[in-house]
Order: sequence, then C-alpha cells, then structure tokens
Amino acid sequence: MGPDAGAGRGRDNRDGVGAMGGLVAIVLGGTALVASAVAAGLAWRLRAVTAAARLERETRAGEVLAAADRRAEEIAARAEAEAVRRLEAAEAQARAAVAEGERLRAAAQAAAEAGRSALRERRAEAEGRESRLAERERRLDADMRGLAVQRREQVDRERELAGREAELDRLAGERRAVLERVAGLTAEEARAELVGEISNQAKREAALAVREIEKEARREGDVRARKIITLAIQRLAAEQTAESVVSVLHLPNDDMKGRIIGREGRNIRAFETVTGVNLIIDDTPEAVLLSCFDPVRREVGRLTLETLVLDGRIHPQRIEEVYERSKSEIDRLCVGAGEDALVEVGITDMHPELVALLGQLRYRTSYGQNVLKHLVESAHLAGMMASELGLDPLLLRRCALLHDIGKALTHEVEGSHALIGAEIARRYGENDDVVHAIEAHHNEVEVRTVEAVLTQAADAISGSRPGARRESLEAYVERLERLERIAAAHDGVEKVFAMQAGREVRVMVRPEVVDDVQAQVIARDVAKRIEDELTYPGQIRITVVRESRASEYAR
Repeated sequence: MGPDAGAGRGRDNRDGVGAMGGLVAIVLGGTALVASAVAAGLAWRLRAVTAAARLERETRAGEVLAAADRRAEEIAARAEAEAVRRLEAAEAQARAAVAEGERLRAAAQAAAEAGRSALRERRAEAEGRESRLAERERRLDADMRGLAVQRREQVDRERELAGREAELDRLAGERRAVLERVAGLTAEEARAELVGEISNQAKREAALAVREIEKEARREGDVRARKIITLAIQRLAAEQTAESVVSVLHLPNDDMKGRIIGREGRNIRAFETVTGVNLIIDDTPEAVLLSCFDPVRREVGRLTLETLVLDGRIHPQRIEEVYERSKSEIDRLCVGAGEDALVEVGITDMHPELVALLGQLRYRTSYGQNVLKHLVESAHLAGMMASELGLDPLLLRRCALLHDIGKALTHEVEGSHALIGAEIARRYGENDDVVHAIEAHHNEVEVRTVEAVLTQAADAISGSRPGARRESLEAYVERLERLERIAAAHDGVEKVFAMQAGREVRVMVRPEVVDDVQAQVIARDVAKRIEDELTYPGQIRITVVRESRASEYAR
C-alpha cells in the first residue's frame, strides 16, 4: 500500500471523526432541546396543577356556599312553616277557648235558668204545703169540737149505765137471797163447789188434750226431723280423707339419705331438734318418713325437708333458715285455708285469729276425718236444716263452722275442746248463741237453744255418715265388747249381739224371768248407761227381744 493510499485513509478517518463529532453535537443539542422542553413541560404542568388546585378550591368553595345557601333557605322555610303551624295552633286554641267560654256561659245560663225554675217550683210547693197545713188545722179544730161533744155524750151514758148497774146489783142481791133460802147454801159455798167441779173437769180435759198433743207433736216431730235430716244428707256431697301421724317424702335417689343424715348424724339431729319432727330413714327405696303427733309441725317439717332436698344444700345453719321460711309459709297457707272455708260457707266477717285457727285445722284429723272439711260439711248441713225450719241459716252455719275450733289448741291448753272453743269464740267477739252452741255440742253444758241442737245434729251426721271416720281394729273391737258387757250386766239377759258396726244392740232375754214391762226397763237402762259411759258418733239402737214359744207333738 503506497503513501497515497495511507493519506486517503487518513482523510477518511478524519472525515469520519468529524462526522461522528457532528452527530454527537447534534445528539447533544437534541438532548438539550429535549431537556429544555421537558423542563418547560414540567413548569407548565406545575402551573397547570397549581391553577387546577386553585380552581378546584374555588369550585368547592362555591359548592359549599351554594350548599350553605340551600341549607339556609331550607332552615328559613322550616322556620317559616313552624311559625305558621304554631300560629295556626294558637289560633285553633284561641278558637277552642272562645268556644269553651261560650259553652260555659251557655251552661251557666242554663244552670241559672234551672235554679230559677227550681226556686219557683219550691216556692210553689211551699205555698201548697202551707195551704194544706192550714186546711189540716181547720179540720183538726173541727174534729176537736166533735170529740168534745162526743165526750160529753159519753159521760152522760156512763152516768146512766152506773144507775142501771146499781139497780141490777140490787136485783141480783135479792135473787141471791131467795136462792140461798131455797138451796140451803150460801153463795160462797155454791161458788166453791161449782169452781171445784169445773176445775177438775178442765184438768181432765187438759190432761187428755196435752197427752194427745204431745203424742201428735212427737209423731209429727219424728217424721219431720227424719225428713229434714234425710234431705240435708242427700243434698250434701263431701270428700273422703284418710290421714295419719306419718308423712312420706319421696327422694330423687338413695344417695340423698346420706346427705340428710350428714357427717356423724349432725344433719338429722339438727333437723329433729329444730323442727320437733322425728325423721325415720329405713330401707324403703327413695323415701323417708316424718312422724309427729302435731299435724302443723309435721307439715312444717315435711316442707322444710322437701325444700332442702330440692336445694341440695343440707347443713345445720341451712336447716334453721329453711325451717323459718317453711313455718311462715305454713302460717300463710293456714290463713288461706281458713279464708277459703269462710268463702265456701258464705261467711264474710270473722276475727283474723279465728280464721288462722280454722286454717290450722286443715292439718288436724279426727278418726281419719279432716277436721276442717268436717266443719265445712257440718256448716252446710246446719244451714240446710235451718232453712227447712225457717231459722237463720247464716247463724247456724257459723255455729257449726266454729263448733270444733278448740281442737286447734287442745295440745296447748288443758280441757275439753268444746269448752276451749267456747272461750276462744267469746274472747274474739262471737255472739252468745254461737258460744253456747260450741260449748254444748257434746252436752258438757245443758242445751238451751235450737241452734245448739241443730249444731249437735249436724256434727253427728257429718261424723257418723258411712266412710267419714275410721278407727283402729282394737278400738273397734273394744267398743263392741263394751256394748255387749253393758247389756249383759242386767238380770234375765241370755244373749247380747252388737250389730251394724255398733249401731244396734240386740238383747235376748229369758221370757220366764223378764216380762214385757221389765224388757222396756232393760232397754231404757242400757241406753242410759251407754250414753253415760261411752263416746260415739250418731245414735245406737237398743232392741230387747222377749220370745215365748209353745210346742207340742201330734202322734
């Protein structure tokens, strides 16, 4: 390669370098233009953003102002509407007040007019009354003058009658003297003889009449008494009860027995000490027995144990708390039971203490019969019999309802329950008829009133009806044997049979020893001894049988 070639390549290289430099310069210049354009664009963009932000703030401010204007217009419109409504309401109230005033004024005018009219009517009535009084006075004056004339005429007639009586006495004396001379007797002797004869005849006729009246009255009385008692029994529907001195409480499981006993028996000892009720825990599954002769105390103990079992917490302190609550609950139940009994028999007024004592009899039994139900039943019977006899049924129901009230305190006060009940009734303001019926219903006091007799009858019917009461087999057998011994103690008695559960005693006598009159005497004596020595409900019939038989054989 020659020098020319090298020079050519050198020029080419220089030309290339120059072209490259120009291109670089162009690129740099373009870059600068781009950079300036970008800078200018950023500046415009910033100004545009700033302007847009300012425009947005102005727009928002305008919207806020517009919203404020609208809010102000709405508030003004509501205020104006409220003002208009209040103004209309005030106008309505004013119109109503004006109308009320007009009505009151019209009412006042009407009342004034009515008052004036009533005043005129009263004035007219007073004037009429005055005229009637004046007319009555005139009539009374005329009557007084007529009475004065009649009195003078009566005095004249009395003088005339006195003269006639004197004349009759003179004639009677002369006649008596003539009769005495003819009969040979003085007037006093004839009068005494005549009076004696008439008196004897009158006594005989009176005795016969009294005997016939007594017989008829006894016959009619027996028939009517049977009818009244039968009707009362037929109209009565009563429940049957069977209670004893033991209550059974069922447990949820047998594990509860151990909790009731407690550690070393402290729970059961605390329970029996607090309640006074014996707790019997035996092999009976899921059950315990509570035993106590006081029925109210036994019911308190039963309720206490039932509450403890349901609660699950059983310890001495808890037992005392539950016992106090149960005692208050039983007291409340007693009062409620007494009030229910009063409502059932129709009695509205009674001392609260008597009501509480009546409620306690809900838990008392006599020969298995609930005493409170017995009292209600007796009250219904006495009221029905009183209605049949024309007596006061309310008074008889009160007497019968309270006749066994003393049984609520027989375990606290010594004495007969009849006398105790009479004293209680007298203390709380019951009247004398009720008190006497209570104290006389077992003949401990002589019966003086019909109310006492009907109370006895109602008590006997309620206690002696079939199924009302029960007694132990030993007492039943002993009573029958006692009846037979009383009847067999008389001479001439061959056999004695106590029949119909002791309601009838048949006495077989030897006819060769006892005649008909003696048989009647034996029947009366046996009845008297039974009344004196035995206590029984109802009545016992004594039948004396005297039989004579004659037999012969034909051959």
